[in-house]
This record gives sequence, structure tokens and C-alpha cells, in this order.
Amino acid sequence: MKLTDIWKSRQKPTISFELFPPRTEKTAENLEKTIDVLADLKPDFVSVTFGAGGSNRDGSLQLARKLKHDKKLEVITYFAGYGLGPDDITSVLNNYREIGIENILAVRGDKPEDENFKPHTESFSHANELVKFIKPKYDFCLGVAGYPEKHIEAASKEKDMEYLKLKVDEGAEFIMANYFYDNNFFFDFVERCRKNGINLPILPGIMPVYSIKMMEMLASICGATITENLRKGIAALPEGDKEALTSFGIEFAAAQCSALLKTNVPGLHFYTMDRSESVAGILSKLKSENFL
Repeated sequence: MKLTDIWKSRQKPTISFELFPPRTEKTAENLEKTIDVLADLKPDFVSVTFGAGGSNRDGSLQLARKLKHDKKLEVITYFAGYGLGPDDITSVLNNYREIGIENILAVRGDKPEDENFKPHTESFSHANELVKFIKPKYDFCLGVAGYPEKHIEAASKEKDMEYLKLKVDEGAEFIMANYFYDNNFFFDFVERCRKNGINLPILPGIMPVYSIKMMEMLASICGATITENLRKGIAALPEGDKEALTSFGIEFAAAQCSALLKTNVPGLHFYTMDRSESVAGILSKLKSENFL
């Protein structure tokens, strides 16, 4: 089912999880356990990431197939076009269509870290070009990424909004927002979108605090601000206490989510990092407080 139809047919906000393909046997075993727990939470859909330069395209396809056919979950697959030529793009999209995928998140994608990687000469440089390529050829429900604090490479919020508008004008049907630790970044982003004539559903991304190292690393990559409020909360915890940090992360994210739900967001999209404890804890708290 297309995400836009899910949102139209539901009175309550959707709950969704992001997963990424495992790279080792050990992570594959852990992911199996994570999927079982998350599937029991009955998400409205799950998303599957796509490696830079198509580096893990087979793993993405296999995971999408497992979630779609074995777990009977609705799936949205990321598609990162950077480095791939038209034939590669068509091949991947045909494979997704064949297994019943109806929703695609079209992104430019990061440049692979492999110094020997050479992008195809006809590779698209921007996500709007990818959306333009896909739209007339396929019946996917197309989503695009949005950045409440602007994309880390964008010169300004205004320029970043121009790029987002290009993606929308080429046929995007919903926006999946990067995570943030202060809801005001998201509220401001939505307001700026509406002022620029972008009236699509905008799904906020939620990134629980899993570890301090991961938090710092992801924030530097994604351009998310680690707020003073968040830093103070972590600093007050017993040093090195992983359980205390997990509990704090659940409380912090649950507070974010409850405030977002009060504004009638279409749903909440959780970046699980292929883990289940924090997300399960957040949803349990939201349900106990009658937000879900």
C-alpha cells in the first residue's frame, strides 16, 4: 500500500522503523532478533536503507523481501542514486517492483569511502534528477529527504529549501525529515515548507540516544545539533552507566514524540540502528500516556 494512501485512510499517526542490511553474520543474527521484536510492535511500515554507490544493493533487496514477504510488513526502500548509471538504476527499481515494493525514498546518497570508486559518467548529481528519472517510468509512491537544520552541504537554509522544492516539483509525494533533538527545528522547517508552497506530508525522524559515541558521530555526519539541554541531561548521569543512558534516551525521545504528536504530525519514523530496546521503550511510554 502506498504511504500516501495509508495516511489518508488512518485517523492515528503512523509508526515506522528504519533498518539497514547486516554486513556480517553476527549483525545478521542480531538483526533477526531485532526484526522479531519490532514486528511485534506492529509498525505501519518499515524502511530499508541503501548503501553508498549501491554498495549493498543485494543486501537491501534481500532485507526488503524478507520484511515484505516473510514478516508481512509494508516496506519503503531507500534508493541512493549517486554513482549509478541509468541501467543500474532501472535494474534496482525493477527488482523492487518485482517483489511488490510500492514506496521509494529517492535520495542522492553519500559518496562511497572507497577511493577507487568511480561514479558512472551518467550518474545523477542531485536527488531531484533521480525523482525526475523515476516518476514517468514507475508507479512508486516517491518520497524525498528533508533537513530541518539544512543539509550539511547546503550553503544556507534558503538554498536547501530551493533544492527541496525542486524535488517536490519533480513529483515527490512525501518528505521524510532528518532527525533533530529540538522540536523547534522541525516546527520551523514545516512552517518554511508551507510558506514555499510545499504542502506534502512531512514525517519527523526520531533518533534515540544509543551511546554518546554514536550520538556525536551521527550528528557530525547528519548536521544535527546536540542541544545544550541534551548534553546537560547526559552529563548528569553516572559516568559509564549504559543502562542509565538508555533510560535517559528513552525519556528524552518520548518527550519529543509526545510534543510532536500534539501537533498532528502524520507519524513518527524511528531510526533504530538495527536495535529494538529503545524504540520499544519509547512506544510503551507513549501508549501508557495515551498518545498512541
